[in-house]
Amino acid sequence: MSAVPDEPMAKATRLVLGFLPQDRQPKPDEVQNAVNAIFGMLAAQGEDLDRDQLAKEIEAMTAVFQERSLALVDPKGHEPWLPEAKNDRAWDFWERYRRYLEDVVNLPPWVVRRLDQSSDEVLSQLEDPRRSGPWRRQGLVIGQVQSGKTGQYIGLAAKAVDAGYRFIVVLAGIHNDLRSQTQLRIDEGLLGFDTQHQNRSNEDGRSRAIGAGAMPLAKKLDIASPTSSAEKGDFGLATAKAINFPLGSFPVVLVVKKHYKILEYLRNWVIDVHGTEDENGEKVVKDLALFVIDDEADNASINTVRAPEADPTKTNAAIRRLMKSFDKAAYVGYTATPFANIYIDPSVNHDVAGEDLFPYSFIRSLPSPSNYLGPERVFGLQVDDEDEEDVQPLPLVRHVNDADTWLPTQHKPGDVPGDRLPQSLRDAIFSFVLACAARRARGQTKVHNSMLVHVTRFTAVQALVRDQVDDHLRLIVDMIRDRYGKGPELRAELRALWERDFVPTTDEFPADEVQRLTWEQVSEQLLPALRKIQVKTVNGTSKDALDYYENRRNGLSVIAIGGQKLSRGLTLDGLTVSYYLRVSKTYDTLLQMGRWFGYRPGYEDVCRLYTTPALEDAYVEVTAATDELRREVEEMAALSLTPKEFGLKVRSSSLGLTVTAANKMRQSAKILLSYSGEGPETVIFKLTGKTVENNFKTLETLVRRLDAVAEPVPGTPGGNVQWGGVPPEIISEFLTSYETDRMAQRVRPRLIAKYVEQCAKVGELGNWTVCLVGSTTSKTPQDIGDHTVGLVTRKALNDAFRAEGRYTIRRVLSPLDELIDLDEAQEAAARQAARKAAAQKEKSSVPKNPAGPHIRRQRRTDQGLLLIYPIELPKSDDDESTAPLVGFQVSFPHSDYQSKTEYIANTVWLQEDIYTIAEEDEA
Repeated sequence: MSAVPDEPMAKATRLVLGFLPQDRQPKPDEVQNAVNAIFGMLAAQGEDLDRDQLAKEIEAMTAVFQERSLALVDPKGHEPWLPEAKNDRAWDFWERYRRYLEDVVNLPPWVVRRLDQSSDEVLSQLEDPRRSGPWRRQGLVIGQVQSGKTGQYIGLAAKAVDAGYRFIVVLAGIHNDLRSQTQLRIDEGLLGFDTQHQNRSNEDGRSRAIGAGAMPLAKKLDIASPTSSAEKGDFGLATAKAINFPLGSFPVVLVVKKHYKILEYLRNWVIDVHGTEDENGEKVVKDLALFVIDDEADNASINTVRAPEADPTKTNAAIRRLMKSFDKAAYVGYTATPFANIYIDPSVNHDVAGEDLFPYSFIRSLPSPSNYLGPERVFGLQVDDEDEEDVQPLPLVRHVNDADTWLPTQHKPGDVPGDRLPQSLRDAIFSFVLACAARRARGQTKVHNSMLVHVTRFTAVQALVRDQVDDHLRLIVDMIRDRYGKGPELRAELRALWERDFVPTTDEFPADEVQRLTWEQVSEQLLPALRKIQVKTVNGTSKDALDYYENRRNGLSVIAIGGQKLSRGLTLDGLTVSYYLRVSKTYDTLLQMGRWFGYRPGYEDVCRLYTTPALEDAYVEVTAATDELRREVEEMAALSLTPKEFGLKVRSSSLGLTVTAANKMRQSAKILLSYSGEGPETVIFKLTGKTVENNFKTLETLVRRLDAVAEPVPGTPGGNVQWGGVPPEIISEFLTSYETDRMAQRVRPRLIAKYVEQCAKVGELGNWTVCLVGSTTSKTPQDIGDHTVGLVTRKALNDAFRAEGRYTIRRVLSPLDELIDLDEAQEAAARQAARKAAAQKEKSSVPKNPAGPHIRRQRRTDQGLLLIYPIELPKSDDDESTAPLVGFQVSFPHSDYQSKTEYIANTVWLQEDIYTIAEEDEA
C-alpha cells in the first residue's frame, strides 16, 4: 500500500479507467479504444508514455473480477437503517479511502466497487450508532489467507466512523509487530497521519500526513488514535494518563494486541472516563457506541475452557467484558479459518464476562478477486463442483526430501542443525536470488522482496538457522565478486537452475502476464540483487524488525527466519520464495501459516514453495475443507438460514472435526457427526502394505453381492455398470471393509458406514444406487466380478508417490456423475438452483452444470448414491501388485432426522491428527 507510483502512468491509468464503462466489465475493444484515446491526448500534451505498457496495465486491471459476497443473517433485534443514513450523513472518510485505493494503491475499480458493496453489507447488519440503546450485534467475515481482509475492514471502519461510531477498537493479533503493522495500515487508510509523531489529526503544526491523508486535495478529517505504529505503541497505563481529549465528539480508533491485561487497561480507562452506574451498581458506558473489529478472530479470542459454565480463558473474557461494558456494542470478527468461531456455543452467558462471541447476527463469506494467488491455484484444486475440468496447479511447488539429516522434524529446543545446509535450502536461496534479479530485470527495482524460512518453532534454533543462512549468503556474495576463481562456477550453477527451473515455469504462464527474460538480462542484475538482501530472525526474542514501511521508497530485500510470529496475520511484502517444513496438528493453523498466498502481479512465475510432500498433501486436505465450508455458507445463505442454524450444521457435520484444536471445540467430547447433504470422496490412497489389494478384493465382494440382490444395468462396453434398489447394509459392509490412508482426515469410511446405519433406523437411505464408473476410452480393461470396465485415470499431485507410500489426487469424482440417479424433475431443479446461486453471487458466467450441493439438495431422503472409481495406477518395474486403486464418492441427501442420525465421536478419534507434534505458544 505504500509503493510510490509512477505519476505519468498513474495519471494515464486513472483517465483510461474513467473512460471505461463503470457498471460492468469492459470488453477488450473498449479497453483498446480508451487506451488509444487517452494516449493520444496525453502525447499531444507532451507526456512521455509507453503505450504498450499502459495497455498492459489496463488489461491486467480490467481482467480482475470478484464475485459478490453472500451471508447468513439473523434479523432478530435489528433495525434497518443504512439506506436512510446514506442521505443524511457525510461519508468523508470512506470517500477519501476509496480514492486512496483507486489512485494510490491502484486497485482495479471493479474490486473497489465490490469492497464498497461488501462493506456496506456488513455495516448494514450492525446497528445505527445513533439508535438509542441498549443493543448488541456480533458477526463474522470469512476471507482467504492474505487476500485483503485488512483493506476490507479498514473500509468498514471508515464507513462506521462516517455513520457515527465514535469508539473503534481493532484487535490485532498477539504479537507487537503484527499490531504495529496493522496500526500502520490503519494510519495510511483511515487516519491519514503517522501515529508515531501525533495522536490526533488536527494537532497544529505537527501534521505528518501519510497514505490517504497525504493525497493531493485530501480532506483533513478530525480523528484520533491513542495507540501508535511504534513497536511499543500499544495501549497501557501511561497511554491512558497521557490522553487529553474527550470521547464522543470525534472518532477515536485504537489498535491493540489481544492480551487480557491491555484489554483490561482499556476497559478500566473508558469506564472511568465515560461510565455511569447501572441498576446493578456496575459502571457501563451508555452514550458511546463501541465497535470492535477482531482480526484473526479464531486466534486467542476463543474460549478454550471445556465446560461452558466454567470461567472463560483470560483474553476471551477480557473481550467479552469490554463488550459488556457498553450498552451499545458491535463486534465483527475477520478470519480465513472460521471453524473455531462456529464451534462457539451461542447460548453461553457468563455472570461476569457476559455473552460469548458466537457470530449470531451474521456470517459473510468474501470471495477473492480473480488475481488472488490462493491455495486453489497453487495446489490445483477446484473451486466449484460444476467445473468438470481439473484446475491445473501452478508449477510453483518444489518437494523437500533432504532436510531431516540437517534438522529432524521432531527436534528439541536445544538441538543444533547440521553443519551443512540441505541442497533444497541452498536451491531455495538461489531461487530467491534469481527471483530478486528477475524482478529487477523487469523494472521492479524499488520493490520489497521477501523469502520465508519456516523450519522450527524454537527461537534458539531459529537463531542458529539465521547464522547458517547468513553465512551462506555472504559466501555467495564473495564468490560472485570473484571473476576468476569461484565466480564463474557459481554463475554457471545459477544459470543451470534458471534454465532448468525458471524458464520452463515462466513458459507455463500467459505471455501477457509475465515478461520473458534472457539469462543475460538476469545475470547482470545478480550482484545488485544480492547486495540488498538481509537475513533476519522474526520472533519474540529477536531485535530484528521487518521495517517495510521505512524502506518503502527503495524496497527491502529480506530472508525472514521465524516460527509462530510468521505464522498468522503478519504480511511478508513481495514474498517470492518460501522454505516451509513446519508441521502443525490442526488444519486452521496450517492454512494460516501459508504466508505465500496473496497478490503477485507481474512475478507469480518466480514464486516458489519448497515443502515436504506430506505438507502438500495436508494443504490439499485443508483447502478442500475450507472451500467446502464456504460453499456451505453460500448454499445456506440461499436458503435464508441463520448463523445459529449454520453453527449447528457445522458442529454436527464432517466438515470441522479435525480442522481446529480440540480445545477450541466447546463440545469437543460430544461432537455430533452427520453426513447430511454432504459428498465425501477419497483423494488420498494408501499404497503400503496390502491396502491396494485388500480394497480391490473388497470391491469384488461388493460387486458379487450387488449382482445377487439387483439386476445390473450395463452401459457402453467398458463403461459404467449400475445397480438400483440396493439395501443400506450392503453399502455399510463395503465402507466398513475399505481401508484409507491416515492422511485422509475427512473421509472415514467406518464413520460413514455408521451414519448410513443410523439413517436406516429412522427410515432414511433405504434405497441405494451403486455405479461402478468405467472409462469407454481406456486401454486398460479390468475384470471386476463378472463385469469388465475400463480403468479411469486420475493424475497424481505427488510425483514421488511410490517413495511416499500414498497416491494423492485432486478429485475422484467427475461432477456430472452425481446426476446419475436423479429423475428429470430433480435434475431440472438442481440446474435451476445452480443458476439462482450464480445470479446471487453475480458470477461472470452461468454454470453449465449444477454443483454437488445443489444436486444433493434435490435427493429424496431415501435416495443415496455410491460412485466407485477403479483407478489405473501408473506401473513401474518394481510393482508387485496389478490391482487398481479403488476410489469412491458418496452423495448423501439432506436428512429430515439429522438430530436422530447423529452420533458421538469421542475425543480419542478427534485427537488422531495428521501430526504428532503439539503446538506450543512461543515468545
